[in-house]
Amino acid sequence: MQTILILGAGLSSTTLIKYFLDRGQADWKVRVGDIQPDLAQSKVQGHPRGEAFRFDIYDRKQRLEEIRGSSIVISLLPARMHHLVAEACVELGRHMATASYLSPDIKALDEQARAKGIVLMNECGVDPGIDHMSAMQTIDQLRESGHELLAFESSTGGLVAPGYENNPWRYKFTWNPRNVVLAGKDGARFLHNGKFKYIPYHKVFSRIETIHVPELGEFEVYGNRDSLSYRETYGLDNLQTMFRGTIRRPGFCEAWDTFVQLGATDDSYIMDGTEDMSYRDFINSFMAYRIDIPVEEKLANYLDLDPDSAMMERLKWLGIFEDTKIGIAGLSPARVLQKILEEKWPLDPGDKDMILMQHQFDYEREGARWKRFSTMVCMGQDSQHTAMSMTVGLPLAMVARRILEGSYQLKGVQLPIQPEIYKPVLKELEGYGIRFVEEEIRMPQKTPDQRAQNHN
Repeated sequence: MQTILILGAGLSSTTLIKYFLDRGQADWKVRVGDIQPDLAQSKVQGHPRGEAFRFDIYDRKQRLEEIRGSSIVISLLPARMHHLVAEACVELGRHMATASYLSPDIKALDEQARAKGIVLMNECGVDPGIDHMSAMQTIDQLRESGHELLAFESSTGGLVAPGYENNPWRYKFTWNPRNVVLAGKDGARFLHNGKFKYIPYHKVFSRIETIHVPELGEFEVYGNRDSLSYRETYGLDNLQTMFRGTIRRPGFCEAWDTFVQLGATDDSYIMDGTEDMSYRDFINSFMAYRIDIPVEEKLANYLDLDPDSAMMERLKWLGIFEDTKIGIAGLSPARVLQKILEEKWPLDPGDKDMILMQHQFDYEREGARWKRFSTMVCMGQDSQHTAMSMTVGLPLAMVARRILEGSYQLKGVQLPIQPEIYKPVLKELEGYGIRFVEEEIRMPQKTPDQRAQNHN
């Protein structure tokens, strides 16, 4: 009997758990552990090969016992907890796979993992994950054809599907709300026309690009973390442009920037008296003391907003000027904002979400410059079987299954960038409707003046 241990039964786990229960072999047992055992049970749904149990990652005895009894561990826990799982997997000689970004703590386990003959696979979700696999497939194809890649831009967004964006923000939570609230806090680093570019946090949501998605129209993109690290990962040291971004609907970034400029997304300190503070008090706490004008007017003046603008309507719709009590002590500004947003941005039972991903490759072919667009649009089935759950859970499950079956020769700390990993997974994903549509255009020849301008 082989045991697949899945730790974490949150939003992104639904499709992954179903994959192993539906497609697993008769001698595979699927154990799902979560701090909320009822949540784990709801995902297993009484399947004869499934078991749900309460799991506390900080209980070392339980952690070691469960991992010792497993054949592979799939961690869907919060990112900060993965290293505890990875360390136990190395100690006990068990494979591990996760959708999260590779952390320094896990990267440092590479030599020990190789010595134990195990795989610690990271970044196997959607972004990171499917983006790596699909990008490397095209990059390898261009290399094999002898074409020189000049620029690579990749953007992904988790959004509500068309027809369900029925609020002024045209946005709802489709994944971990905390990650949304803290998005952009590390700023953005990227390469543009051979020049290194750095965007500090307070400018991330005001320096945006626009992309076009076939049949869906225009979207805006803000810079996502450190794009530069992926030059080495993808073997693109001579690239002129390297950019990774996050997709939102038009108008979102400008509106979200109001919270960044206020300081309402700060997670570095605890506010006093949040248990007795109202939403209106919370917003007022970031502005100068004045009793002669209302909070709404102070905010508009402080951020130079038109009081009658669509921007102010978005803010008012969130209820941030209401006298509703926060009612919880010891919260950071970011935690307070998250509480407010969770009340206004949940997926309704009938809602569907959407994942957008678009790569842009600029390359030279036969003396001319070409641009290839590669676009994926995935629609969710309902508020449980979401596009986010599908695009995070399916590639992670597919890679983990192949590790369990011994399909890979790779050992140690890995990312899904090798052909032996991405080719069969991308092919299998197509069977679930997760595929890329490509379009290619020839770029106009630039004049000497334009070329000089691009290097400024």
